[in-house]
Amino acid sequence: MNLAFCASLIAFIIFLSVRIKRQSKLQQNNEKSFWERERQANSVRRKSLDNLDYISIPLESFPTHILQEDVEVMDCIGIIEHLTSQKIVNLTGYSNTDLKLEYGTANITVLTEYDQNYTLLVRTLQKWADILIAAGYVNEAAVLMEFAITTRTDISRTYYQLADYYVSRRESDRIQWLKDTANGLHSSNRNIIINRLKETYPDI
Repeated sequence: MNLAFCASLIAFIIFLSVRIKRQSKLQQNNEKSFWERERQANSVRRKSLDNLDYISIPLESFPTHILQEDVEVMDCIGIIEHLTSQKIVNLTGYSNTDLKLEYGTANITVLTEYDQNYTLLVRTLQKWADILIAAGYVNEAAVLMEFAITTRTDISRTYYQLADYYVSRRESDRIQWLKDTANGLHSSNRNIIINRLKETYPDI
């Protein structure tokens, strides 16, 4: 019994040792690959940003006339108004190394700013939509969320709330648009959103 236990223990230790070495080697290779890509990225010269998918905000179509007495709503409107004069690009899912390889190291600061503007935009739109929904202005909230979807937001609540909205209006066929948009996301939330929509609406 003791011999069998010792043999099993030795076998486990050997297995564990091999596994640790393998993981260590894999990590070393990943780090080596990362730093090689980073080295290449840092040598890329500045490239034109003209082909970026810049986002224009259709402020005139937003429900800015509703709940003007609400401080949070007015704060959201103020943020959106400010963003209309800024450059906005959805770069969700792209690392700094990816961006430097594509557009050059010299552009990383401005690209980060564009992406931060995007993050602020979609978060503000969802916050505004949540307030409108809570106050009973569901149709108006849908306008904000639909615009966010056209920019390929990866905020899951935007997709789920719009799906519920379409069902309530007997427009379930539009859920396919949400699924298709989510399927094209370059984001870690992609599969989460798709799976939730498929599970909730399997026949659409």
